[in-house]
Formats: sequence, C-alpha cells, structure tokens
Amino acid sequence: MIFYDCKTAPSPRRARLFIAEKGIEVETREVALGEGAHLAPEFRNINPNATVPVLVTDEGAVLTENLGIAAYLEAKFPERPLMGDTADEKGLVLMWNAIMEQQGGAPIADALRNSSPRMEGRAIVGPVNFQQIPELAERGRVRVGLFFDLLENRLSEAPYLAGERFTLPDISALVFVEFARAIRMAVPEEHSATLDWYARVKERPSASL
Repeated sequence: MIFYDCKTAPSPRRARLFIAEKGIEVETREVALGEGAHLAPEFRNINPNATVPVLVTDEGAVLTENLGIAAYLEAKFPERPLMGDTADEKGLVLMWNAIMEQQGGAPIADALRNSSPRMEGRAIVGPVNFQQIPELAERGRVRVGLFFDLLENRLSEAPYLAGERFTLPDISALVFVEFARAIRMAVPEEHSATLDWYARVKERPSASL
C-alpha cells in the first residue's frame, strides 16, 4: 500500500488517524499542498481530482475518499474494528460519520476557504479554480456553532458518537473540532459532555498525529 498524505491538511489526517488506530504501517508519501504539488501532472496521474488523501491498495485500486479508504482497511484488517460489529453499529457508524462530514467538516471548510486570503481563487478543492463567496463564510461560521451544539446533544447521550466505543465518526469529529481553530472557533466552555469526550479521545496515541 502507498498512502499519499499532507501533514497540514485535515482530510488526510482523518485517514492517518484511522491507519494508526488499526496499528498498521504503510508507505507514506507527502504531498505539499501549499506548494501546489497536488496540481502537478505527476500527482494528477494518480488522482485526477487533485485531492488527498489517496491510498493505493495492495491490489492496485486507487482510493481517493476517506470513507473508501476506511472501508478497505476495515475489511483488510478487521481485528481492531472501527466501523462496527453488529448491523446496528455499522449503521450508526456510517450515519454519524456522514453527519460529521456534512454538519462539521463542510461548514468549517466553507468558512475558511471563502475567507482566507491564502485561498483566494481556490474556494473549492480540486483542479478547477473557484472564487470566494463571503456570504458562504458567514453562513459557515453560523453552522459551525450549530455543529458544536449537535456534538453536545449527542455526547450527552452516549460516551462516543456511535455508542459505547471509539469508532470512525469520533476520528472525523476530533479532526473537525481541531480544524475549527483555523477559523478561530472552539467548543464552548459550557459544552461539558463534548469537552469530556475531547479529553478522552486526545489521550489516544493516534491523536498526536
């Protein structure tokens, strides 16, 4: 396997944490997004969409989305389950992971990519340039506040997002909570359930990656 990573970006970090939680070692190649390496012909020959993460499997498949990478690794290395054992657990894992992406990752990205001077003309990832829309940044920040409320409501009911144990959506949520620092937003101090969850997941060795 070959894993294409970028240490400064949130999306490949999600895959990096999943790999670490599985306790496996893969060959890793750094893609310097800040230098435009993802737009170079050499990388676009691997992933025409010019995004990371990418996992090239032992069998030669090229996986360019976090969920696809997680599903492959879960099937190949099932001994440390991160995507549920029972039918209910599997459904809850995928449901909460989708909620984290749609209600957490997407609005944070909107807020950052539509406001940062460094991302002028690059409001959407990929090979095509898009101009920033300031209104999307403002809406994104409002939605991030709602995301923090959503986390608090769920984590007041269960110790982890999909239930009783740490799984894939907890990885996504951890990355997004820390990604929110890029837009100077953080979990409110009164969200005690979320802060307790955050303290627990930060103790995991993978969280330092």
